[in-house]
Amino acid sequence: MAGLYFEEFEIGRIYEHGLRRTVTEMDNMLFSNMTLNPQPLHIDRHFCETETEFGQPLMNSLFTLGLMIGISVNDLTVGTTIANLGMTDVRFPNPLYQGDTVHVTSEVKSRRESKSRPDAGIVEFEHKAFNQHDDLVAICTRQAFMRRRPEAEG
Repeated sequence: MAGLYFEEFEIGRIYEHGLRRTVTEMDNMLFSNMTLNPQPLHIDRHFCETETEFGQPLMNSLFTLGLMIGISVNDLTVGTTIANLGMTDVRFPNPLYQGDTVHVTSEVKSRRESKSRPDAGIVEFEHKAFNQHDDLVAICTRQAFMRRRPEAEG
């Protein structure tokens, strides 16, 4: 697998992920409908044009959060993560619109060995998503339960 093991994460290292993704109206509609979110800010263009300061639909923030973390998976955790333990300090400082292109960075903020499992450790990441103008559109701190290299166990 391409993911990194616990021992490979260096505190302070920033990963600039190569995957980029242009978000679409279909993404917004499908995600909002799959999650039973009828918010007109996401699914009603006329409402957004006439009733909001944005003038156009905003991307569903939970889609944005999922996309931001998803873009990081290929470089960091595919096949080596055991589980996500939590996400904190989630913020959306600028709007993300349909047609914007997202790129992501991830910084390793901390890591510690698991107290209960000698085959694992906890890595804390700060993920940031930007649009094509480099405006920060999402940020969160994520704690991931990561596998240790098999030779590092016990």
